[in-house]
Amino acid sequence: MSPSSPPAAAHPKHAKTPQAPAPVGYTEEGNASWYGNPFHGRRASNGEVYDMYKLTAAHRTLPFETMVRVTNLNNGKNTTVRITDRGPFVDNRIIDLSQAAAREIESIGPGIVPVRIEVLGNVDVTAGFFTVQVGAFHDRANAERLRDRLSISYSPIFIQQYDSSDGPFYRVRVGKISGQQAAQDFGERLRDTEGFSPMVLRLDEKVPSGVK
Repeated sequence: MSPSSPPAAAHPKHAKTPQAPAPVGYTEEGNASWYGNPFHGRRASNGEVYDMYKLTAAHRTLPFETMVRVTNLNNGKNTTVRITDRGPFVDNRIIDLSQAAAREIESIGPGIVPVRIEVLGNVDVTAGFFTVQVGAFHDRANAERLRDRLSISYSPIFIQQYDSSDGPFYRVRVGKISGQQAAQDFGERLRDTEGFSPMVLRLDEKVPSGVK
């Protein structure tokens, strides 16, 4: 069963369909962490080499190249970063800053600080395709067992390998869902019916390996 959005309402022939304005000034509050070594010099999710001395960040759902102002709510200091990577993969954090960005808002020492993020420019942050991560395992066999169990009811399901400093993780992700709100609703259904702690992620243009 593939999750899908309801069909768009029909419009009379020759009628002009008004274009919905893209959300402007999207804001979000939560915790920010930062990452440096051993990720420095590795490929970020957008394909470029991560440089911890540049003002970049990882976010789970914002489109790549989105410019974001990040304000440390403890001291009012802010910085502007470009989204180049995916993460953080921890429930209580909303953004992972480069070392340079963390230095600008003085979060190096604390490690994790409360922030407000503001999207700069006319960016529709809710459009596009999303997926829901339902598990991450060190043992690929466990990821494959979960994939096989869920494939009876859901499609597509894929496993994405991530090489961390603690060894590889195998992340199980479900669905290709149009629109962030529909993905969040689907994640909540998975929480209710399967008992998962779902994590909604933007499904970037590059097709993940292992798509079923």
